[in-house]
Amino acid sequence: MITALGGGVGAAKFLSGLTGVLGSESLTVIVNTGDDIRIAGLRISPDVDTIIYWLSGVVDKERGWGIRGDTFNFLETVWRFGVQTWFRIGDRDLATHIHRTHLREQGFTPSQVTERIAKGLGIGNAKILPMTDEDVETWIVTDEGEMHFQEYLVKRKMTPQVKGVFVKGIENAGPAPGVIQAIEEARLVIICPSNPIISIGPILSVKGIRDALRRTRAKVVAISPLVAGIPLKGPADRLMRGLGLEVSSTQVAKLYRDFLDEMVIDEKDALEADSIKSIGLKTLVVDTIMTNEEKTEKLAENILKLLNGL
Repeated sequence: MITALGGGVGAAKFLSGLTGVLGSESLTVIVNTGDDIRIAGLRISPDVDTIIYWLSGVVDKERGWGIRGDTFNFLETVWRFGVQTWFRIGDRDLATHIHRTHLREQGFTPSQVTERIAKGLGIGNAKILPMTDEDVETWIVTDEGEMHFQEYLVKRKMTPQVKGVFVKGIENAGPAPGVIQAIEEARLVIICPSNPIISIGPILSVKGIRDALRRTRAKVVAISPLVAGIPLKGPADRLMRGLGLEVSSTQVAKLYRDFLDEMVIDEKDALEADSIKSIGLKTLVVDTIMTNEEKTEKLAENILKLLNGL
């Protein structure tokens, strides 16, 4: 079994390529839920849904999120009623959020809801697990006050200066059913090319997950989300800089060094290989830019070679 941790478009894109080359290996994905938010009474889980949409083949690949061919009639209508519409919810996407909200109100856990949504969209080649069944939210401390990560990212377009990050409710969050088992029983654990602060960070903050990564017998490999010190998508650089961290693949490796075996970095960052090796980690230098399906699957193949020590 292969277990992956991640969230966001980079992780979803990589996982879609990974499922294409897995062969007989099974895949379990532990997904960040710190991005979850309630809007207009609806429970929205952006990272979970983005990964499900990519793996089910319904995603709008040009945007990287949402459902292909979606319309926005719902938003255009509720806007007339004074409802804020800065978070773009498509009409087909809306069905997912309504279904999730209804099931949660009926007493279903996030794990049970995620399983039903994945099954409904035809995912049979991967098991999707939220990191926790507790409700948690990632908030950003900025020079303009504290705000939910989605407000910082979508509404404010990453313009406020970052001063800190915290996850509400994380101190009470235990791992969702199957999460620890998936790490302990894996042959290979992959940290996807996700934002280390707000996608991987919250997962590692859930009780027991970091310890499970330390003690697993699996090889643990991380793919840097940075290329030449710049994230291909999202605010990783702004967040890292705001927390006083160097914006580099070496810094990402340092954040994971207590459980990591090998760091995968892009060819443009080859000069960082020595600095990563100096902290006791192996380094694989390959093309990590996933501009098309062929390159994405090639990256996945390179990662799978590490399973056999090739």
